[in-house]
Amino acid sequence: MPELQLRKIGNYVYEIPEVTDSRMKVPGRIFASQGIMENLSQDQSLNQVVNVAMLPGIVEASLAMPDIHWGYGFPIGGVAAFDWEEGVISPGGVGYDINCGVTLVDTGLEYSNIRNRMKELTDMIFKAVPSGVGSTSERISQRQISEILDNGLLWALENGRALHEDLERTEEGGRMPLADASKVSSEALSRGLKQLGTLGAGNHFLEIQRVDTVFHEDMAMKFGIGKEGRITVMIHTGSRGLGHQVASDFIRELNRDSQDVFIHPVDRQLNSAKADSALASRYISAMNAAANFGFVNRQIIVSRLREVFGKLFPESNLRIIYSLAHNIAKVESHEVAGKTRKLIVHRKGATRAFAAGNKNLSGIFATTGHPVLVPGDMGSASYVLVGVRGNESLSFGSSCHGAGRKLSRTKSLQAFNSSSVTEELKAKGIYLKAQSKAVISEEAPGSYKNIDEVVEAVTGAGLTEPVAKLVPLGVVKG
Repeated sequence: MPELQLRKIGNYVYEIPEVTDSRMKVPGRIFASQGIMENLSQDQSLNQVVNVAMLPGIVEASLAMPDIHWGYGFPIGGVAAFDWEEGVISPGGVGYDINCGVTLVDTGLEYSNIRNRMKELTDMIFKAVPSGVGSTSERISQRQISEILDNGLLWALENGRALHEDLERTEEGGRMPLADASKVSSEALSRGLKQLGTLGAGNHFLEIQRVDTVFHEDMAMKFGIGKEGRITVMIHTGSRGLGHQVASDFIRELNRDSQDVFIHPVDRQLNSAKADSALASRYISAMNAAANFGFVNRQIIVSRLREVFGKLFPESNLRIIYSLAHNIAKVESHEVAGKTRKLIVHRKGATRAFAAGNKNLSGIFATTGHPVLVPGDMGSASYVLVGVRGNESLSFGSSCHGAGRKLSRTKSLQAFNSSSVTEELKAKGIYLKAQSKAVISEEAPGSYKNIDEVVEAVTGAGLTEPVAKLVPLGVVKG
């Protein structure tokens, strides 16, 4: 790999020129602060930005958000759009945890309502929502899982686990249009049969949060966040083992010789399906089905939260603010060089940030832009942002998805003692309930970049503006 020649081309925007490697078809572009870029100097994720720029049919640039870190094929925080007819579909650009995303819920309560019952509330949620590696929940039938994969939140609505307004406040209405359960393997189906309504482990979490700062009062009211002191709950999980298996199945196919496969010249993790191939069509259908499972997984957790809050706080009223996907490839129309083009936009550890009036956006957020949910580490804060007009030309209407790791899990295990982390959180008024000591060390606040600096970068680059800052009170970790 040639030495990277990074240059600053704008506020919070750095570029890796196309001439860096003769195989690059577009430049690499990173949205970040100077401090973040300095910390990335030895990080292989920048080489991954270059490798993505070599994929056929890529449009404009290989992009990365300020939470960028090393991932499978694409960097986590990577964004790339490909021409629908001449490009590729890359499972490495979606990742193993398809529709790993976030749902934010307003509780209708104020901090004064719950401040003396935080431990009781967190413990009850911990019991109600299975978490941890291999966590399981109520089993569903083969017929039911097929219906979930095909219909997403429509299944939850018809089965009493969702309200009509939940669908209105979920990306794509909680139903991906190209989903087809028949394209999902029997092994993937079997993994999903007992994982609906579970958090899982790793960076997945459930947090009871307090609205700490409101930056945009009008937008906060329109989104349903309310004022400072309001209590929200943030859920971060995805399609669990089912999505992981879908990714594994298709990545296995991409390592075989086939006329449907583009073999990457540098990184086989970026082997991709040619857009006009039967393999690409099958992957898109299976990926969308797994995304539907992810939407329903989070929705079942919301339904359990409604039960828990109803018991402890009869005056509560849990309403979804928004539910969105972080790991997904979406078919979207975008203006490129003055022409509308049909693209498939990969966001891996990134999320949509469509501003008001974006032609890809419809429904209740068409005139405001939709909430952009950006969780931080469990000791700092999370943000609600909204897209800024003009961000489509910069990033295809995208944003960061979180703080982003700065230490690997292995290094975090070596660096942080679980008891010390728990005590540090307690000193901040944060009650932690976790399945294992290992996950506490792996997810220690020091493992992550500074969320304020990450949000500053996407704001300074003109991608988003902040609406509210939420701080954790009670944390459930797998």
